[in-house]
Amino acid sequence: MTNPGDTQPPGTHQWNTFLDTPPDEDRFDDAKFVVLPAPYETTTSFLTGTRDGPSAIVNASAQLEDYDLELDADISIAGIHTAPALVPNLHAPQAIVEQVDQVVDWVAAGGKIPALLGGEHTVTVGAVKAMSRRHTDLSVLYLDAHGDLRDSYMGTGWGHASVARRLLDVCPVVHAGVRSISAEERSYIDEQALPVHYWPPITGLDDYVKAVVDALAASVYVSIDLDVLDPSIMAAVGTPEPDGMDWRQLTLLLRRLGQRRRIVGFDVVELCPRAGPPTCAYTAAKLVYKVMGYSLAFDQT
Repeated sequence: MTNPGDTQPPGTHQWNTFLDTPPDEDRFDDAKFVVLPAPYETTTSFLTGTRDGPSAIVNASAQLEDYDLELDADISIAGIHTAPALVPNLHAPQAIVEQVDQVVDWVAAGGKIPALLGGEHTVTVGAVKAMSRRHTDLSVLYLDAHGDLRDSYMGTGWGHASVARRLLDVCPVVHAGVRSISAEERSYIDEQALPVHYWPPITGLDDYVKAVVDALAASVYVSIDLDVLDPSIMAAVGTPEPDGMDWRQLTLLLRRLGQRRRIVGFDVVELCPRAGPPTCAYTAAKLVYKVMGYSLAFDQT
């Protein structure tokens, strides 16, 4: 029998929250992490459908185990609040940057760690702008198959191919997993002596990971374009690139990052559900949960 004072209706429900968390466990005030779906897609240049990525990740997360075997911990105990999906302003690419800036600033002001779900990679610029005002020692770990360092592409400097270039106006950026760049980008990297770590590594994996982490500042915002992973395990992206990282290689890098630096925010972007099997959304959701776990297990505060 249901008590009149119960806050939830009887029966089994789908709550449309990360981990399918019921409302009485999804409170902003009690959460360490705030999941921010940003279904923005305007400057896509190959496969379309990244606007469906955030909802696919949230839906797939319902199948995750709360307990993480690697970390021997239930990460969800820290509290995860799922915010309503952002309604993108499509007036201009810069508009989404300002929208994300405002909502991430709101999250950070509450002492929470933002977990931004894209959508295309452009949303990262707004998040980093907001976090840079809160952390003067911020740097970005930019995990991507591509450099995204064009000053302009397809008539705009605010598209997915220019994200890292715009971030450099805000704080230092360290690339990892890069295996496809233009001649223009290669010249810019060399001229500016940017810390771009190409993939696959010419050294051993441990040396590669150490070099990446050593190049980062004390506080790190992690931006993960899912095409950093090999298409054999992550086909559902807008711009797939062969010969990428596997799950173990990527999570090793993220684990070492958590051990040696403070993860203050992160995003997972560019999931294009229609381009691959449903398992890709599950892998993306598990990656979100892993980053949460690594930021907690080795908390640098």
